[in-house]
Amino acid sequence: MKLTKILCFLVAAVAAVTVFAKQPKNKTKYGVYVAGVSASFTDSLVYMTDIQYVDSASLDKNGFLLGRALYSLQLKDYLEMQKGERNRTCFVFFSSKKKSLQKELSKLKQKYEKGKTLVVLNVGPDFKFEKADTY
Repeated sequence: MKLTKILCFLVAAVAAVTVFAKQPKNKTKYGVYVAGVSASFTDSLVYMTDIQYVDSASLDKNGFLLGRALYSLQLKDYLEMQKGERNRTCFVFFSSKKKSLQKELSKLKQKYEKGKTLVVLNVGPDFKFEKADTY
């Protein structure tokens, strides 16, 4: 009888340890690779940023970048203020893996350069994405 109680206690202890020891995965990881592209329907210039690692950026549970509209607005504001480019449509590409983002951007760049009517320019090293303050 005493051996049965000890055995039941050990089984319960092992079960409890395994249940509480497993930590759930945190799907909102911080740190995302981000790159921006800006095009205009009235201009033949297309601006592309370098791939930047934003350590304060995070993805939601569906894998979308939180505050992605704010990152594109940062690029739009920079181009308007520093380069004097008005009426630009800016969009942001993001990934948690740098290699997949490089692949996606190279495909996009090839599509833009294929027609030879658009000029693809680099925004420059002085532009940096900053933390997007989401409310």
